[in-house]
Amino acid sequence: MTQAYNQTHYVIRKKVFSILGAKIHIYDRAENLVLYSQMKAFKLKEDISLYTDEDMNKELLRIQARRMIDFSATYDVKDSVTGEHVGALRRKGLKSILKDEWVILDPNDVEIGKIAEDNLLMALLRRFINLIPQSYNAELGGQTITTFKQNFNPFVTKISVDFSGDPNQRFDRRLGLAAGILLCAVEGKQE
Repeated sequence: MTQAYNQTHYVIRKKVFSILGAKIHIYDRAENLVLYSQMKAFKLKEDISLYTDEDMNKELLRIQARRMIDFSATYDVKDSVTGEHVGALRRKGLKSILKDEWVILDPNDVEIGKIAEDNLLMALLRRFINLIPQSYNAELGGQTITTFKQNFNPFVTKISVDFSGDPNQRFDRRLGLAAGILLCAVEGKQE
């Protein structure tokens, strides 16, 4: 597996204003660029490719929605180098109205965990006050193994991803980073 997936801390940055589509940069703790994506604007079906750098010559990971415009969308995550289906992430549509929640699926679509906003009260406040940054916990087997924390900035969406609660890497970093990107790209469209 590539060095891009061997970190415990990442920062995902998405520039909000971009004419050609959102640009997503993923940095390691030392602020080295490890993955890059430029999402096309005005797409009805999400299809996000992640590359090693801004030249976009080597694709490492692909995130694809199974259907167009789906409130409870499922996104497949595939390793572009090996062709491996890593797993999937399914948004809990109706449940996410009050509190954002995602289901983590293994390659056979078996539920292995969830990603949810930190607490219901804060989630409800965020629906009315956009200035409160979102925070998510990823759980496998009832244990929090990864956190996603948004920093407030009106021009750049920035999410810090912390895998330090998962030293044995039970949560595939490729799936975890795909989740962080979807939290930037999909949840960000609600505002």
